[in-house]
Amino acid sequence: MSGSGALAGLRVIEMAGLGPCPLAGQLLADHGAEVIVIDRKSARSDPTDVNHRGKRSLAVNLKSGAGVGIVQKLVAQSDVLIEGFRPGVIEKLDLGPDRCQEINPRLIYGRMTGWGQDGPLAMTAGHDLNYLSITGALHAMGRDGQPPDPPLNLVADYGGGAMFLLFGVLMALYERNSSGKGQVLDAAMSEGVPAMMGLIHTMLAKGLWSPDRERNMLDGAAPYYRCYETSDGKFLSVGAIEPQFYAELVRLAGLDETDRATQNDLSVWPARAADYARLFRTRTRDEWVAIFDGSDACVAPVLGWDEVEHHPQNAARGTFTRVGDVLQAAPAPRLDRTPAAAPAVPAARGADNADVLAGLGYSGAEIAELQSDGVLT
Repeated sequence: MSGSGALAGLRVIEMAGLGPCPLAGQLLADHGAEVIVIDRKSARSDPTDVNHRGKRSLAVNLKSGAGVGIVQKLVAQSDVLIEGFRPGVIEKLDLGPDRCQEINPRLIYGRMTGWGQDGPLAMTAGHDLNYLSITGALHAMGRDGQPPDPPLNLVADYGGGAMFLLFGVLMALYERNSSGKGQVLDAAMSEGVPAMMGLIHTMLAKGLWSPDRERNMLDGAAPYYRCYETSDGKFLSVGAIEPQFYAELVRLAGLDETDRATQNDLSVWPARAADYARLFRTRTRDEWVAIFDGSDACVAPVLGWDEVEHHPQNAARGTFTRVGDVLQAAPAPRLDRTPAAAPAVPAARGADNADVLAGLGYSGAEIAELQSDGVLT
């Protein structure tokens, strides 16, 4: 499904898997890349499989030599391959980076793992929470005296994983313009997360960040940077860091004006947060939203899944869309000359077997034989 976006003409092979690679492939497809997923077996179209939108699918048996041969032919005609297997797994299929770059020296080979391709943990299993736990970031998340809170799987899987995989792929593509050569990208979630922590590392080095939870401006300790419950059991986010924004918060919420002079006095934070919590429980969430509407007090409602698409900002921007009645994000970011096309219902797994093989030079009879032999699954 090569599109008309900024990445039109780019062919990407995505080895089927979970987590960062499917998201990375989706984002590339959103912006026009032809992303061909090497799936394990054919299946019906699943409208709820958002990460599969915009992609083509080749369902092939990689335990057969003929199946591997098909993928190798596809490698010869592709720009990028991304995979998320444990180190060594794809080499056993004769599709490792050495073999693929022998076939296509211009290929960008993106490897996505939690721990990286080497080191003592490289061959062990893990998930987002585990990868996040060795970076220091998880230690800083949650309530004082309680276990750290899992931040969904957004930080390691997608922030430190998919985004750094994409960053590496695009860097390698840019470099290829001058060298004419591909290269292998080793993206590790446990390395991507620390790479995002420059501000925290700076504050640590300056003695401006406590190692204890709920002792810092950004970890829920500051009364002006946290969430508060409202009278209807809903929540507001308050993020009035800068003095001028904090002054606006104080004014509109009816807080004590003297609070401004001691905004960053950590000794008053616990009592002040308790006072603010009592105040915010006196009105409903939407009443507070109306009070702060249009201001620079940095207050926003904490929305539920069923509310996000109707928020005025999201609605005006078209941040969310429905495809086959499935709520999902519209493509991002936005480009003015080469915008992404509107998402469509994901194709069925294996739906593109015949078309992809025909594009690789297989005849109709050869495709039928591969199907009957179980090479195409």
